[in-house]
Amino acid sequence: MTQMNRRTMLTALLALGGASVLQVPGVRAQAEKLVITTYGGSWEKFWRDTLIPGFASETGIDPQLDIGLGRVYTTNLRAAGKYNPPYSCLMTNEIYSTVLRDEGYFEKLDLSMLPNYADLYPVATKASDGYAAVGLISPIGIGYRTDLIQTPPTSWKDLWENPEVAGQLGLYNIQNSAGKMFLMLTSMIYGSGIDDLETGFAKLAELGQVYQTDFNMSTALATGEVAIAPFDFGEIARLRAQGLPVDCIIPEEGLMMWDQTFNICVNGAAREDAYKYLNFVLGPVGQDLLMREFFVSPVNRNVEVPVDLQRDVPVHGEAMAQFIDWDWKLMNANAEEIARRWNEIFGA
Repeated sequence: MTQMNRRTMLTALLALGGASVLQVPGVRAQAEKLVITTYGGSWEKFWRDTLIPGFASETGIDPQLDIGLGRVYTTNLRAAGKYNPPYSCLMTNEIYSTVLRDEGYFEKLDLSMLPNYADLYPVATKASDGYAAVGLISPIGIGYRTDLIQTPPTSWKDLWENPEVAGQLGLYNIQNSAGKMFLMLTSMIYGSGIDDLETGFAKLAELGQVYQTDFNMSTALATGEVAIAPFDFGEIARLRAQGLPVDCIIPEEGLMMWDQTFNICVNGAAREDAYKYLNFVLGPVGQDLLMREFFVSPVNRNVEVPVDLQRDVPVHGEAMAQFIDWDWKLMNANAEEIARRWNEIFGA
């Protein structure tokens, strides 16, 4: 009897069983390749032009790239079901990962397949209880126009206490995770902890009129529509490179951050390749590439920030302990009421 090759076997199985046959783990793993995710725009360009070629050069693996956002990934995973995921390794913000993890879409990491995990800073591992690793951290401090704010900030409290800030403050709105972090931060500073939301909302109301955005604060800072705001250090670096008089500081109470959490999907295709990809992202080569492109803080202890990048990537080494821990379950469980209260204060 002529031995059937893999493609012939899969074709025959599909003819007999249709698409449902692909839900059999062994068959599905053979039929599909490694599927990874990122966002559009400059993210997609970097993944296609730099990160994927670097990964392929090291491993010989050529993954399929899916472009989307956290909301889309969540919808797609739920539609497909936890045992038939459209992704192998999913990158998204921890606020989405928290929900999907609790719903059973991700496997607990097999650390024997992730040697680079042992070299990560605690901030990259402690939130997920072994189910994920943060592969990118964009620290958020206080960014400001040095020509419009004469007294440089040192504390988040300066957003309330410095009279120069009044009428010139920008905030990310409550749809952005930075808005939710700012609410928890306010609750922590002025109340009994990040869950003291009543105190947090009361203090937010004292800020008066603020400029809000869902995503792009840079344009408002560049035009002078705002003079000070919670800001990504990497974005400040890009504005500074354009010649704008801007700076960003690490507040004494600690840092917010935009995180990108990497998760291995339960029953995802090409599982071993997914671990190789994640290990590459967490390793020195992947982290160095990401740092140089996005000015993110490297999460691997073995990556040194070169002297010429230290102004643009100031959060590294010992400073990696300055990130505040957030309660995304609290935010997700009360999302509708939190949005209502926020919009009563600042408007939608």
